[in-house]
Amino acid sequence: MVCSSNQNRSMEAHALLKREGFDVASYGTGQHVKLPGPSLREPNVYDFGTPYKHMLDDLRRKDPELYRRNGILPMLKRNVGVKTAPQRWQDNAADGTFDVVLTFEEKVFDMVLEDLHSRDHVLMKPVLVINLEVKDNHEEAAVGGRQALQLCQELEATENWEESIDDVIINFERQNNRKLVYSVSYY
Repeated sequence: MVCSSNQNRSMEAHALLKREGFDVASYGTGQHVKLPGPSLREPNVYDFGTPYKHMLDDLRRKDPELYRRNGILPMLKRNVGVKTAPQRWQDNAADGTFDVVLTFEEKVFDMVLEDLHSRDHVLMKPVLVINLEVKDNHEEAAVGGRQALQLCQELEATENWEESIDDVIINFERQNNRKLVYSVSYY
């Protein structure tokens, strides 16, 4: 599961898939982790690897009412229960290989593919990269998380995704009225 900051969309899907028993990881592709601040010009910026608990405590100190009202504190509480800290996709090579990578924004999809194409392809193991476009807000992230779960369940139910991916995508798009973009890369 990959979004820009490994906070909202990827973590909503990560939490849901983890609860459902999937072996799942999540990442961000940005240079830094950005959370809304008191204004658009004043985001809260953290380095990848900064524990979610640290961010939670920091924002509670700054303005607990603002960050409770805009949903950031509950989001960070959820994240603390899923993993320690946001991770950056481009730094994940040591984490091993994945069968499927699901992104939630076209520019993130492009960055994941660019990164995969720049790696050494020694294993020649295919990886399916799918973009499910999801607006970066709490309501859409919840819907996107459920749809990510549905898509992963459908992929897991297939014998061989390489042979059935077109049918899985078409059926998902019809059921959810959402357009998916996908590509295949290699490790």
